[in-house]
Amino acid sequence: MFFMDVPREVAITAILWLTLVSYFIIEYVLHILLVRRIPVRIHVNGTRGKTSVARLIAAGLRSGNKRVYAKTSGTLASVTDYKGHEFPVFRFSQPNIIEQMRVMRRVAKSLPDAVVFECMALQPRFQSLTETHMIRSTHGVITNARSDHLDVMGPTDRHVAVALSGSTPINGELFTGEQKHFDVFKSAADDRKSRIHQITEAQTAAVTEADLAGFKYREHAENVALSLAVCESLGVPRDVALGGMAALEPEPGATQVCKLFFHGRELVFVNAFAANDPESTETIWERVAKRYGPHNGFRRIAIVNCRSDRPQRSYQIAAAAAHWSEAHHFIVIGSGTIIFLREALKQGIPSERITVEEGVALREVIESILELSGKYAVIVGMANIKGGGGELARYFGNRAEHLEPL
Repeated sequence: MFFMDVPREVAITAILWLTLVSYFIIEYVLHILLVRRIPVRIHVNGTRGKTSVARLIAAGLRSGNKRVYAKTSGTLASVTDYKGHEFPVFRFSQPNIIEQMRVMRRVAKSLPDAVVFECMALQPRFQSLTETHMIRSTHGVITNARSDHLDVMGPTDRHVAVALSGSTPINGELFTGEQKHFDVFKSAADDRKSRIHQITEAQTAAVTEADLAGFKYREHAENVALSLAVCESLGVPRDVALGGMAALEPEPGATQVCKLFFHGRELVFVNAFAANDPESTETIWERVAKRYGPHNGFRRIAIVNCRSDRPQRSYQIAAAAAHWSEAHHFIVIGSGTIIFLREALKQGIPSERITVEEGVALREVIESILELSGKYAVIVGMANIKGGGGELARYFGNRAEHLEPL
C-alpha cells in the first residue's frame, strides 16, 4: 500500500535499496553460520612478521595432524591447503578486505580443523571490522607494534598499537610478543573478555640457534616462540610443531643471502626488501655489517626501494640510515625517491654517496650496482619489495651460486 502512494521512480529506488540491504543481511548471516562451523580460527596481526607467524602456525598445526588452511597477504597473497600446497589468491583489482570472506567461504567447504588468516587491513576501523564481522577468531595473534604505516595508524608507535588491538578476539585467546605496548593489548583483551598470553624473553631465548639452524631460511626467534606458544595451546607438542616449521620453504619476501660471482666480482646480495620498518631493517643491516665490511674487503651498498604511496617509510629509512654502520653508497630506486633524498641529505649523508635511479630499467640499476661494487661488495635491498624490489631480488636469486640464511 505504501508504494501505491508514492511516485513510480521513488518506489523503484526504495525496492532496489531494500533488496540490496536484504541481500547483505542474508550474506552476513550465512557467513556467520559458516564461520561457526570452523572450530579454531586464528587471526594474525602486527607490524612485523605477521606473514611469517601465520605460515609458522599453520605448519606447526599441520605437523600435529590437524587439517589446517592458511591465508597470507605478504609479498604474494596466497592460500595454503591442509597438505601444505600453496596457491596464489586471484584478485579482480586492488586488495580489499572482502577477500577474507571470499576465501573463508571457499576453505570452509573442506571442513578444516583450523584456519589461519593474516590480517590484511591497515585502517584501524577496518582492522576491528575484519575481526568482529569476518574472522571472529578464537585465537588472536599480534606480533608487535612498531613505527610503520604511521600515515594510516600513527603518528606514533603507541597509536599503531591501539590500531592493532582492534583485531583482539571476543571471548578468546590473544597471544603477543609485544613488550613496550603490552598494556594496550592487555586493556583490549580485558575489554573483549579474552585471555592474553605474552611471550616472555625466556620463551624467546628457549628457541636456540640450533633450532633455527634447521630452517631453510633465516627466521627470527621471536616469531618461532610466538608460533610455538599458539601451537602448544592447541595441543601440538613443541618438538612436533618445530619440526613442521623447520620444513617450510621460504616465502618470496624471506631474508636470504645470495652469493654469486658476477663479471669478475664477488657479490653478496641480501634480500631485506620485506623488512619494512626501520628497526627490523637496522637489525639486518648491522648483522650484515658485522659479517661483511671493510675489515674483509667488502664495500656495502644499500638499495632503497621507495614507493610514492609509502612516503613515511622512505622518510623513516633515511632518518635511521644516517646512524647505522656506514654504507659506501645508496642507490635509490622506485617512486617518490625525493622523500628519501631530502631527509638523507638533511641527516648528513653526503650527496656523492647517493645515486637516484627513479623510473629506470632494471638493467640500468644492475649497471650502477656493478659500477659501484669494486671487486667485493655486499648489497642490501630494503624498504619495499613491491615496485621493483621483488624484480631485483629475483635477478640476483636466479644467478646465485649459493643461498643461505642471514
